[in-house]
Amino acid sequence: MNYSTLKKTVALSCVSLMAVGAVNAQSTSDTTKSATTTTAKVFGGRGQYNTWSIGLNVGVTSPLLATGGSSDFRGYTPSLGYGISIKEQLAHSFGIQLDVNGGTVKGTSLGTPIVDPTNGLVASSFKTKYWQGTISGVVNVATVDYLRRKNAINFYLSAGAGLASYNPTVTSPNGTTTSYTNADGSAHYVKEFVVPVGAGVKFRVTDAVAINLGYTENFIDGDNFDGVHKSYPTKDRYSYGYAGVEFTLGSKSKPNLEWVNPVAMMYDELYDEALRQEVAALKGRVGNVENAVRDLKKDSDGDGVSDQFDKCPNTPAGTVVDGSGCAIVFPPPIDTSLFMRKPVAGAAGAYSNIQFEFDSSVLRTSSYPVLDATSADLRTSGGTITLAGYASSEGTAAHNLRLSKDRANSVKTYLVNSGVEARHLKVKAYGETHPIADNSTEEGRVLNRRVEFKK
Repeated sequence: MNYSTLKKTVALSCVSLMAVGAVNAQSTSDTTKSATTTTAKVFGGRGQYNTWSIGLNVGVTSPLLATGGSSDFRGYTPSLGYGISIKEQLAHSFGIQLDVNGGTVKGTSLGTPIVDPTNGLVASSFKTKYWQGTISGVVNVATVDYLRRKNAINFYLSAGAGLASYNPTVTSPNGTTTSYTNADGSAHYVKEFVVPVGAGVKFRVTDAVAINLGYTENFIDGDNFDGVHKSYPTKDRYSYGYAGVEFTLGSKSKPNLEWVNPVAMMYDELYDEALRQEVAALKGRVGNVENAVRDLKKDSDGDGVSDQFDKCPNTPAGTVVDGSGCAIVFPPPIDTSLFMRKPVAGAAGAYSNIQFEFDSSVLRTSSYPVLDATSADLRTSGGTITLAGYASSEGTAAHNLRLSKDRANSVKTYLVNSGVEARHLKVKAYGETHPIADNSTEEGRVLNRRVEFKK
């Protein structure tokens, strides 16, 4: 078979596959609901779908790329390539694919021999046998569903990386062949890093079978794929156009995630009568809860306690209520005059001197009646008095002066606490001066430890 015949055969095969795929894609689509949709189901993750698939492909290889670029051999002979792929679909639009490919790549110099500047080798053609394994990401970039609800054709892009193993054979103009060999004479396969970049279109025949047409450009990390280092250190490359069939793995009851139409799936969920009834019931339950909340918040008499808990409804506005909505009854004010000390019969009257113990400014309880009577008179009259503090002659004059001031302040504190305004009370300290009795006797010293009221 010559080159022209081979090209026609491949082209006719591709057209036939595209026609079969398109017809099957249209005939298996439902105009109302998805063909596999019998009971709509809210999306529950990838577990609802088959995500693994395996594919077989066969095609034509070439040392030239459709995107252009320089090549050591500008002519080529179409050669056979083949491969197998295993893919896991991670989402509707993205999957991870393992490819294992093999085949032969052939190129010619178009009549002008090519000279390898590194070793002087002259070549008119080459033939390279190769194997490679790569892992690629596959992205569905567009889809066609013929205005139906299930995807029928997916357009995709792919890119990845892997390892290529190959053995080139170079033919010189005189027919001599040169290839890479090991020391024992066996073929030596070079191993290089390879980056595949491709595009393609996939036709859904059934939920389990799809036709795959694609084209991949493979970039080799080396300038020895064709056996000639003509443009070293530039890299070699080759292309692979293929047609294949892909089979979905998994339960027949599950659809393939790759062919899922997310918009149609959402519509199926809304279209399903059971789900619509469930949504309606949910709205009813929400409405009942909202009504119950409104009832709980209702407060007809405005006392701050909702009707649900108000045990005393219709409380007059402004009434202070407790937690159950009932008015709080406050006890009447207490007459504090009942607790005032009453003068003791025969006791000293108001404004009598207040006596203190030795070296002390603490009031005696016996002084309380005089102080109470004095306080009552001051609160009635509103007069102002001076509280004059004194001390006996024991101790130093400075100490006695401080002590007399403390005694006067003790009296002032008591009177203020009993209701006399502080501004009506003035404090004056005299220490041991102005005694009213003889400081040489204990009886006299007791009388001198005093506070006098001076109007």
